[in-house]
Amino acid sequence: MAGLTLERVSCTFRHRRHEVHAVRDLDLRVPDGELVVLVGPSGCGKTTTLRLIAGLQEPTGGQIRIGERVVNRIPPKDRDVAMVFQGYALYPHMTVFKNLAFPLKMRAVSKGEIRRKVEETATKLRIAHLLDRRPAALSGGEKQRVALGRAWVRQPAVFLLDEPLSNLDPGLRTQMRAEWKALHRELRTTALHVTHDQEEAMTLGDRIAVMNNGILQQFGAPLEVYQRPANHFVASFIGAPPMNFFPGDLRTDGADLSFAGKIGRFAWPAQTAACRPLGGPMVLGIRPHDVRLTVDSVPSDAAFVCDATVHLVEPLGDCANVHLLTAAGERILARIASPHSHAVGQHARVAFDLAQAHLFAADETGQRLN
Repeated sequence: MAGLTLERVSCTFRHRRHEVHAVRDLDLRVPDGELVVLVGPSGCGKTTTLRLIAGLQEPTGGQIRIGERVVNRIPPKDRDVAMVFQGYALYPHMTVFKNLAFPLKMRAVSKGEIRRKVEETATKLRIAHLLDRRPAALSGGEKQRVALGRAWVRQPAVFLLDEPLSNLDPGLRTQMRAEWKALHRELRTTALHVTHDQEEAMTLGDRIAVMNNGILQQFGAPLEVYQRPANHFVASFIGAPPMNFFPGDLRTDGADLSFAGKIGRFAWPAQTAACRPLGGPMVLGIRPHDVRLTVDSVPSDAAFVCDATVHLVEPLGDCANVHLLTAAGERILARIASPHSHAVGQHARVAFDLAQAHLFAADETGQRLN
């Protein structure tokens, strides 16, 4: 195996007289044996990045290294990477055995070694009983295991996975996600996994890289990205249900601080203030899990923000999403543990756990301030 390094990698192309920056100055390092998940909305440059690494597309700038070897000008077949696609890309006329054996046969591996490696891989992926079947006789999950096996059987330096679970139904996707994570922990392969599903990214990756508009927004451990989002975009994209955002600014009242905006005006703890001079517009972000609802008193560990009316309740079994509307027209989303404690039209007092709140610049960077 080998690590993967991208240094200021860019990819620009023309589309209808316009220059499109698919990837911009991307710096990314996947250490040997680590699983990194590249996540972002459709069109953010994720798949283009995989194609650049695989050699299916040529970068317009920067350097790509696999191990210590610069591979920019090396043909795809000589880069020692294996790619798993969204659509499985299995040969329909071949059995599972022959699909797994194909990449080894192309490298002139002996028949005995091919059989040993195929059977070993099939056993690890629990598809040994399927070796005589053709893809048409397989379920979606079985096809995905075969696709993973065909990539793994020749033990490449780097795995590239382009949304491999997106065609599966939700239950099977969750199962395959757990299996892929366990398999990676056993094999310790260097892997870059692309997805637009932030839950998949959070649960799978040793680290996650968040992209938008071809630019890397943040790179770090999943909980680090969730708890300390670098900017407004990362905060809005990572986390379900999505974070609440309220424009306003911090104001000084003598020695005290307060946040003022359409949501209302309330005291702000000094220890969570912005790390820049106060004043000017900013955006308050608070996750639905950190919004408290009561009909009378406010919890001692939260700050009272405003009164609101329950607009919609989405029961989720053990919890519920409660949508609220303030008199000023601000919408608030709360995730509560008691699904039946609030009804549509009911009045509620809204409080925020400000120790968990975030402040973002109101400019185009959306940089996190506190």
